[in-house]
Amino acid sequence: MTPAESRALSAPHREAEAGPDETVSQRTPAAIPVGSAAPVAPARAPGVAESALAGPVAPTAAPAEAGTDGEAESAVEAPARTRRRWWTGWTRRRQNLAVGGLFLLAALWVTSRIWLDPAGRVASLYTGDPAQVQFFLAHSVRVVLHGAYPFYTEQFNYPDGVNLMANTAVLALGIPMVPVTLLFGPAVSFVVLVTLGLAGTAMAWYTVLSRHLVRTPLAAAVGGWFCGFSPAMLSHASWHPNIISQFLLPFIVWRVLVLTRSHRPVRDGALLALLVTAQAFINEEILLFTAMACGVFLLAVLAQEPARWSATWQPLAAGLATCALLAGALLAYPLYVQFAGPMAYHGLSDAVQDYGNDIAAFFAPGSPTLGGNQRANINLAPNYSEENAFFGWSLSLLAVGVVVWLRRDLIVRALAATGGFFAVLSLGERISWWDRELVTGPWQWLVHLPLLDAVVPTRFGLITSVVIGLLMALAVERAWALRPADRRTVRKFVVAGLAFALLPIAPMPLRMVSRPPVPEFITADRWRAYVGPDQTLVPVPVPSMGNTHGMRWAAATNLDFKIPGGYFLAPRNGNTGDPGRFGGRPSGVGQLLEEVATTGRTPKLDDRQRRRFMDELRHWRAAILVLPVRQQNAEPLRRTVEELVGPGRQELDVWVWDVRTLTDRSV
Repeated sequence: MTPAESRALSAPHREAEAGPDETVSQRTPAAIPVGSAAPVAPARAPGVAESALAGPVAPTAAPAEAGTDGEAESAVEAPARTRRRWWTGWTRRRQNLAVGGLFLLAALWVTSRIWLDPAGRVASLYTGDPAQVQFFLAHSVRVVLHGAYPFYTEQFNYPDGVNLMANTAVLALGIPMVPVTLLFGPAVSFVVLVTLGLAGTAMAWYTVLSRHLVRTPLAAAVGGWFCGFSPAMLSHASWHPNIISQFLLPFIVWRVLVLTRSHRPVRDGALLALLVTAQAFINEEILLFTAMACGVFLLAVLAQEPARWSATWQPLAAGLATCALLAGALLAYPLYVQFAGPMAYHGLSDAVQDYGNDIAAFFAPGSPTLGGNQRANINLAPNYSEENAFFGWSLSLLAVGVVVWLRRDLIVRALAATGGFFAVLSLGERISWWDRELVTGPWQWLVHLPLLDAVVPTRFGLITSVVIGLLMALAVERAWALRPADRRTVRKFVVAGLAFALLPIAPMPLRMVSRPPVPEFITADRWRAYVGPDQTLVPVPVPSMGNTHGMRWAAATNLDFKIPGGYFLAPRNGNTGDPGRFGGRPSGVGQLLEEVATTGRTPKLDDRQRRRFMDELRHWRAAILVLPVRQQNAEPLRRTVEELVGPGRQELDVWVWDVRTLTDRSV
């Protein structure tokens, strides 16, 4: 940005007093407003980044008339109107519907394999997260229909229970999905959330970009596409619908930036508070990332033009204070339960805190993309559900080229600083190249700070993904605004460049494997003859991080029975305030049965072990133990359980052991 342009950005504009700052003209949509009190009229045809900080762009001196799609058309182009393509003749509403339809079709393509059989298919490699989300969706049904306490439950990990606020119970997604869960089951609700999460995030970014950052629909569509279907989003799609449901984030970012020049900061702060509260019940970690990204971006802008601070700090401070007060009041009790309620934990497991990206991960295509290779990526990410970079060489080079090309634009420089900052943080505590440790990363000094001790560092790469999407939108907008002698040739080069960069990371259908069906003994409600309201049904093996089938059984009944164990985060020693770990207190019975299920070897039990294991069953108030006939290593498991509690009997498709007389505390 030249000095003259920098001065122009801070110049007053007589339209500034006509209405609220965020009011956007359909012809000249405003872009990101940071610190400017009013829009400007650049001396030359503005680049997107130059108008971004100033609000609605004033008409240039060149004569123009409105086209049918609401975009300004210069007098030089007027004779070419008869040759306009069908797309430019569409209204803005029809264009938006077409783009939304494209995003929805892409999301259906990505999830097509699981749509074929939602209850019978699951993402390969890690089956625990989908089962956990389905359990939470069933919990939302209990909240709506039975008035269950929303933030804590004893329906699994009985009798200790689970702090749901500390486990991302997705209440803001699960409660609206209650009709779908009731009609079709939590497995269908899961795939619906994944599909809508991808398409909705892309459409949300397209909406914000097209209204506030760029004029060209193609530019907004490209930015929205990458924000919704980046390799990082595809990586999480198989397991984490709460992470890919980012459709509120573009509006949160926009409302934060509106505060920098708001004439009504209290109202705008209240609107921001409502968005923040809703996002907190989707995923708090992503909300924290968004807040951090907005802060770094604003600091990057002010570092380049400190004079903006004088016009920015008052509305920004008033709006953020209003947001903090209102959102704090709305979230005070849920956050109290999360941090001080039963089964609350402080900080994640050390194994998760060490998750970081390899530098080479930024240049490899993601596993669920056209050019991806799972085997090649095995050492570049913590696991396949955390491929939070993987842009490929072509897109990485294109992103650097865009920054160099548009380096005069303040907003591009601020975005580049933001994306680079979080890319470095995503490397974790030890920076490595192709799995070879190089140096200690800055995350080592941040990992123990409050709130950050509950963050998975590799996921900072999600912020870099969004930054690249915004840079691509700005680049397409600038290229489309060029006026060379042969514009058609330039546009062809732009499209070719996009294809070169995006084709290797084009989304592919998510890989799925079959999973055991929920036993008919469960779906036919035969269990109800055994299990009372204060008793548990004990699946064999006991539910844990590596075996979550029992959680799916409970979810299929909308949690009508309790189970011990499960996959969740809880205090390491079962005491509120301890560091977190996956799963509850270690269980002798659980470990024994898990080892048999894995190895197929039947152990010999002595009387002391039997008494100890019976004490655990009494602690769980077990009514029955249930082993599916088709369970892996079912025969060794059956012999082990019989040695523990005596003979069982086959009922429908399971083995059942009625242990009520053995575990009744009154006996």
